[in-house]
Amino acid sequence: MTVGAREGAPRQRRDARRNRELLLEAAHEVFTEQGLDAPLDVIARRAGVGNATLYRHFPTRAALVDAVFRDSLTGTMEAGERARRAPDAWAGLTGYLDVVFAALAADRGSNDLMTTHLRGVDSLEAVHEHNRRTVDALLVRCRDEGTVRADVTTEDVLFGLAALGRAVPALTAATAPDAWRRPLALFLAGLRTGPASPPLPAPALTAAELGEVLRELGPHRTRAGGRDGG
Repeated sequence: MTVGAREGAPRQRRDARRNRELLLEAAHEVFTEQGLDAPLDVIARRAGVGNATLYRHFPTRAALVDAVFRDSLTGTMEAGERARRAPDAWAGLTGYLDVVFAALAADRGSNDLMTTHLRGVDSLEAVHEHNRRTVDALLVRCRDEGTVRADVTTEDVLFGLAALGRAVPALTAATAPDAWRRPLALFLAGLRTGPASPPLPAPALTAAELGEVLRELGPHRTRAGGRDGG
């Protein structure tokens, strides 16, 4: 083997690592802006590489999504663990949902991950299951403490959170970054039993703002985790 050939291999590995980093950075930007159904060729162009390079590193959309969001999903699970350890179950539940909804509002990619289902993303399956167990454990404690309705189920809460969470990007785009706090507080108030809830945070929507939210919400495409350029 020639010296040039030996030197070529390390450089190729460095180039491959750099291309992977560029793809992950570009994918995070594009998913944040457009959601998980963003065309993959847009990601490749923003990274400055060809589609073939993208598919060589990430053969499927699910593989790319997993690599981009794995760390943030781990953060959500850590927030769930902290919530389970909270001395007051209701405070644990509301604090946990604040963390989750802040993530839903931060970018459309995280919102798509947490409110829809994308096959083949192993870390996402783990966080969904962990989220369910967290909500279930906190609800059991809340019922024992008399802070939520006795007939509220974990499925009730997860459905409501998914439906509300799906609207968060449209809501924040039309109003303010923390506008999700008001509808989340309303949702949580519906779970409560006992004394009246505290005043709702943030101002109510105007008729014009509501119309803008509904227009922004629109339909969302759902793709399988397979290879596509969109």
